[in-house]
Amino acid sequence: MPSTAVPLSVLDLSPIAMGSTASQALHNTLELARQAERCGFNRFWLAEHHNMPGIASAATSVVIGHVAGGTSRIRVGAGGIMLPNHSPLTIAEQFGTLEALYPGRIDLGLGRAPGADQLTARAMRRGDPVAAAERFPDDVQELQHYFEPDRPGQRLRAYPGNGLRVPLWILGSSLYGAQLAAVLGLPYAFASHFAPEQLDPAIALYRQRFQPSATQASPHLMLTVNVVVADTDEQARRAFTSVQQSFMNLRRGVPGQVPPPVDSMDGLWTAEEQAGVGRALRHAFVGSPATVLQGLRRFLDTYRPDELMVTAHLHDQKVRLRSLELLSGMQSALTLDPAL
Repeated sequence: MPSTAVPLSVLDLSPIAMGSTASQALHNTLELARQAERCGFNRFWLAEHHNMPGIASAATSVVIGHVAGGTSRIRVGAGGIMLPNHSPLTIAEQFGTLEALYPGRIDLGLGRAPGADQLTARAMRRGDPVAAAERFPDDVQELQHYFEPDRPGQRLRAYPGNGLRVPLWILGSSLYGAQLAAVLGLPYAFASHFAPEQLDPAIALYRQRFQPSATQASPHLMLTVNVVVADTDEQARRAFTSVQQSFMNLRRGVPGQVPPPVDSMDGLWTAEEQAGVGRALRHAFVGSPATVLQGLRRFLDTYRPDELMVTAHLHDQKVRLRSLELLSGMQSALTLDPAL
């Protein structure tokens, strides 16, 4: 049996570079999505975050419409919508509208975290964010119902949305999401690009406890990793310092716009900060095509995902575009050996 190529996708947060604007960031996102489509990537997802000066994708469904309208083939979706911030009916209507506009191209990934601090989370839904998070499984199932065809006696429907069956994913960085995705028989995407600590047990739990559903017969796992590919290792490592600085600033409680790269992080962070950022970015593949290919193949051999999603919160748009171009050149070599 021949080896199987792993589909590649892109996660973007519409990063606002230091000194730039949200308008430019959203323009850059569409340009990146078009590059991903030209390069044969499978999906282009946007993530919901709030009260973050370096992220322009807060109104995620709006940005998805912007990207889907500016592309023609690539699947576009949410990676994800933080469901505790919204009513399920509102999300069903938004994504039903997107599916009606761009049929067969819309994905809906759902997360339980607020994508913000607790003050912002309260402002989003005007209620207790803890209670909202506890309702997550019920909200997911309510959302599923809005996408199903009419049932006898059903009084509440989503228009658009009713009967469209927008594909739902569960997103997670812990065992909670893995368990829920398994119980509901949904595809699962793990955030190994920033929270890799429970990656191994989450994958094992999802695969072992998966229960087939009407929409998913077997487990389907997508893993997200940081990837920066440049012509040389040195160029890639320098570009990646923007990601490292952003993570350092988050740990300090001072998130900001995406900082420009530096020649060295020495003197910018403490030893403790360096260790903490290093743990969070454990699954980052940075370097020339040869370097990144070697690292990604080891990662795929270890975890054997069904899909791989790449991201990098970079300052320079030209570097982002070049990174996808170089990564696309190695797609045929990113395979899973069926004998393993």
